[in-house]
Amino acid sequence: MKLGIVRVGYLYTNCYVLKKDHQALVIDPGDEYPKIKEEIGDDEVVGVIITHHHPDHVGALEYFDANKVYDYSNLQEGQNTIGNFTFEVILTPGHKSDSITIYFAEEKRMFTGDFLFKNSIGRTDFPTGSMEDMKKSLLKMTKYDREITIYPGHGHSSVLGTELDLERPLWEK
Repeated sequence: MKLGIVRVGYLYTNCYVLKKDHQALVIDPGDEYPKIKEEIGDDEVVGVIITHHHPDHVGALEYFDANKVYDYSNLQEGQNTIGNFTFEVILTPGHKSDSITIYFAEEKRMFTGDFLFKNSIGRTDFPTGSMEDMKKSLLKMTKYDREITIYPGHGHSSVLGTELDLERPLWEK
């Protein structure tokens, strides 16, 4: 699976374009559709996944087929398949109640939206955010391989174990 990262909008949201066998799966098309389309190229978009509904993650959504948009409301927690892509959906509320994390076990890649960043967690002071939910979501992550690469909604990638170690005082309370 090939991974493209397009930083879009005034908050430099990471829009991810995954490619496999001439199919593309887009995660968080925040803005600047022409840049995203350039990364997609001639591949067929089989789905668009939204990690949570904040404007900086959905700003270019209108340019995609609404029948191919997936989020917490139409993906089930656990194993899911869209086109040639098989992944796990993990409900990770905290930053927002509709936050999901997308995990590709074969590639050991996890797309965390604004739930978990390099050196930080997502803010919990927005509407439907919750520090208690954030703690539970962080605890849920401890069952996963510590060597998984995380790809957050903003900033750079990191390693799950490193981030869990940084946040341990928060979720162990």
